[in-house]
This record gives sequence, C-alpha cells and structure tokens, in this order.
Amino acid sequence: MRLRNLLFAPGDSARKRDKALASAADAVVLDLEDAVGPDSKDEAREQIAALLPGRARREVVVRVNARTTPWYLRDLAAVVPGAPMAVMLPKCTGMADILALDHHLEALETAAGLEAGQIGVLALVTETAASLHGLDYRNAPPRLKALCFGAEDLSSDLGVVARDDEGRYAAPVRQARAAMLLAAGAAGLPAIDTPFPDPRRPEALAREAAEAARDGFAGKLCIHPDQIGPVAAAFTPDAARLDWAAKVVAAFTAQPEAGVISLEGQMVEGLHLRLARRILDAAR
Repeated sequence: MRLRNLLFAPGDSARKRDKALASAADAVVLDLEDAVGPDSKDEAREQIAALLPGRARREVVVRVNARTTPWYLRDLAAVVPGAPMAVMLPKCTGMADILALDHHLEALETAAGLEAGQIGVLALVTETAASLHGLDYRNAPPRLKALCFGAEDLSSDLGVVARDDEGRYAAPVRQARAAMLLAAGAAGLPAIDTPFPDPRRPEALAREAAEAARDGFAGKLCIHPDQIGPVAAAFTPDAARLDWAAKVVAAFTAQPEAGVISLEGQMVEGLHLRLARRILDAAR
C-alpha cells in the first residue's frame, strides 16, 4: 500500500470524484464525512457504493463517518461489498475504536464473500483532544495500515489556530504531531501528515511536505489535485539518498554477521540498515 499522497474527493460530487480518480495520486479518499452535509449523506453513500465494484483502479479509500454517528454502520454496510482498498476512520479515540471497526469489517467482509482482513484501515487519531490520551496502537489488528494526523479538527477542538502565517503550528498541535509520530513508530506503522489547507500556496506546501518527510512521516493527505506532485516529490527519496541506502544494504548483505561496518569512511550499524531499507521501500 503506497501512501505518499492521498487525495480527498467529496462523496457527493461526481465531477470531483472522477477528477480525483483520474489523477496520479497514490490513493483517492472518497469522503462521506466532513465534505458531505447531513442531508446528503444517504445520496453520497449510494453513489460511492455504486462506483466501487469492479473498479480497475483499486487504490480507493472511503472515509466513513465517525463511530459515534448514526451513519457509521450504514456507511460500512454500503461500501464493504465494493471492496475498497481501505476504510478511513475519523475521530478515532483509541484502540477500542479500531477493535470495533475490525469486528464490523470482518463480519461484513464475510457476508460479502470477501477474504477476512482484506480491507485495510487508515485511522485519523488526533482530531480531538480526548484522542491524544489513546495514542497506543501497539498490537493493533493487522488491517490497521497507517495513523493519520489531523491538525485542523484538533485545532478546532482546542479553540486555537492550527498554523500562524509562517506555517508554524500552535504549541498543543505541535505536541500532538510529535506524539502521533512516536505512537506510529512504536506500533510499526507509517504516519500520514495532515493536509495543507491552501492550494494557492504551492511553495508553502512544498516546504511543509519536506519538513514532514524529514520528521518521519511517510506521506501527506491532499485536498487538491495540484498538491499531488509536490507532495510526491517530497516523499520520494532523491538519487543520492537511494545510492547511500543501496550501499548500506549491499554492505550488510556481504557481511551478514557484522554489527558495524565502515562505509566510505563512515561507521554504519543496524539502525542505519533499518533506515536504508525504509528508504528503498519508499522508492519502490
């Protein structure tokens, strides 16, 4: 599952859905939550359910409504038979939500004749202040594929502005971002960064995406097709980094018993080998 850039599209807009699905995004998130008003939920759900089956492109994610809403189970029952690549769970407050979703998906997959565990889960785990107390996803069900950072919803919950004019996060948002990165690392899961809210500022987007890649995020959510290219570039290792990673892997392959190896005058060890493999995986 490649997750450098995930492009949102409203579930009730055929024009925007089609444009997103024809884009070069690694995955498209068809949204039944924030982008769809309460009066349009049923129609959007029906449209996505009709669109999913038999699609040639399988990199489709559906963001369902939160578990606490009356639409959550209806969303799952409608979209699971179409076998999307994953379901995105918003307002996730902890492992209990993941376990409940895993149970619901398994029952619906079985009823639809799908393999149990076939549909992955991407969880937005920082959208409320309360969710920050549940940031432990170690030993989660295998279908949990990534943790996603949501800065805008969190800032709304806290009553603060997420970023200032220079792009700097408010202190509690910055703390939540770091905590989520650590939680993802502890769980062995990739972390996906929050969307950049203004498609008219490509330079600011590129800067934020580069900082996210440096900090350890594996990808970034996107809200406009023009954001796909800059985000992909930020999360694609450059030639020099790929060359270094390939040399590290080759050196340890040639000396599998070695704990530390001298490579071009620099000492590399197991931690560098793990990093090198992550870089090569990202390039693939």
